Amino acid sequence: MTSIDYITLETPEPTAAEIYDAAFGLGDKLRFRTATAPTTGFRGFIMSLVVSQPNTVDSLVGTALDAGFTTLKPPKKSFWGYGAVIQAPDGAIWKIATSQKKNTLPATRTVDDVVLLLGVDDVKASKQFYVDHGLTVEKSFGSKYVEFTAPDSSVKLALYGRRAAAKDAGVSPDGTGSHRIAVGTKAETFTDPDGFAWETV
Repeated sequence: MTSIDYITLETPEPTAAEIYDAAFGLGDKLRFRTATAPTTGFRGFIMSLVVSQPNTVDSLVGTALDAGFTTLKPPKKSFWGYGAVIQAPDGAIWKIATSQKKNTLPATRTVDDVVLLLGVDDVKASKQFYVDHGLTVEKSFGSKYVEFTAPDSSVKLALYGRRAAAKDAGVSPDGTGSHRIAVGTKAETFTDPDGFAWETV
């Protein structure tokens, strides 16, 4: 079964590992290598951290900003819960969110789920591509959004239309060049229809 063992971020930032560790402390879920390919604008993905309640969102956003991240969307309540969108010094976009709107316990640093959200040109086609590569759909909302089950994965995978993903992040959907990301998997190496690379662990 295709699963995600870790995410490799390609970055020109020599201290990326230290920056991300200070921000989130995700351990071996993230790896880094020096960026070589040019990239501009929206790189087509969002890394999402799902947490238990709003004060944990605030805690993680606070340490990320202290580590050099910038705010794209400040923490706030919405119809679906509470969340924020921030951008790393290397340009990667991160969303930190909870479905809860009220705090019931003290804040923690615990991340319940790490989700790689790919902004794709054709959600239905990409969904079928990943099903053909051994992933199982957990949630699907037509051509809008797809989430896959991840029983053996450190990171979950979800698909969103590119424009919708960029809007959710608060950025323009325009972008060219490298995604500057690779997915580490025990499955065979492949590249999806939008150019996202999966590399064998």
